[in-house]
Amino acid sequence: MTKIIGITGSLRSASFNTALLHAAKESLPNNSVLEIVTLKGIPLYDGDIESTEGIPQAVTTLQDKIAAADGLLLATPEYNNSMPGVFKNGLDWLSRPPSATARVFRNRPVAVIGATPGGFGTVLAQNAWLPVLRTLGTSPWFGGRLLVSRAHQIFNENGAMVDETARQQLADFLVGFIEFIHVSNKLQR
Repeated sequence: MTKIIGITGSLRSASFNTALLHAAKESLPNNSVLEIVTLKGIPLYDGDIESTEGIPQAVTTLQDKIAAADGLLLATPEYNNSMPGVFKNGLDWLSRPPSATARVFRNRPVAVIGATPGGFGTVLAQNAWLPVLRTLGTSPWFGGRLLVSRAHQIFNENGAMVDETARQQLADFLVGFIEFIHVSNKLQR
């Protein structure tokens, strides 16, 4: 069984990126599971909080989930031509303390997807993630790209993916990512 943790980079309840992860969960091949998590409950990073109170429980719980997973799927919105601050903040906490970075991220297969109402998808946000993923020591998958533009036409008012072309692109993307996870994890053993 291939276990993937999907993190949505939006806190909004009607987020297109959360909807994209739910569509991914429905489109997974057999023998694969996707657990969708949010960044709700993770405070703004503050070194004073870390030194006086330690790592917040929401962070350590998510660190454990990622460390136990075979792969990580990031669903990123694009704000001002880059990644959302709340998403970057979440990964900043997840890399604390520095000794946790290797356990949580080193050689972890990662893919980035995104949905936006705009016409260019989330290409700039996805590109902005590359230096962060490199710094964390992940193993990003470059074999596919999923940029969902005009998301308000792809998802209905209930968040269901109603565009069959987009659904097939998502399914194909997931098959490729899961194959990458299997190859990456065999190489790490």
